Amino acid sequence: MPRPQVLERIKSAEQEADEIVAEAEEERDERIAEARERAEEIRTDAQREAQELKERQLEEARDEIDEECERILEEGEQEREELAGQAEDRIDEVTDYVVSLFQEDVHAQT
Repeated sequence: MPRPQVLERIKSAEQEADEIVAEAEEERDERIAEARERAEEIRTDAQREAQELKERQLEEARDEIDEECERILEEGEQEREELAGQAEDRIDEVTDYVVSLFQEDVHAQT
């Protein structure tokens, strides 16, 4: 094969190799860009899901707190009613006791 043809084939092979490398680099860059885009989508989805979970947990905690407050208020109301009933039951007893103390003081002074 004459030398000019060999040189031409070498140049052609180098040019073809350069094109293959350029295509491979372009494909690599596209894949990297796609991977970065997908990673960003995953991160965004994870943040959204975490926010939704946090909001659900907060709502559940608020509901539990509201229920506990209601239970405590109901227990307090029951205790108040029991104490008021006990106090009502003892009015006559306390009145008699105070009257007897008063009478003792009056007799003691006379």
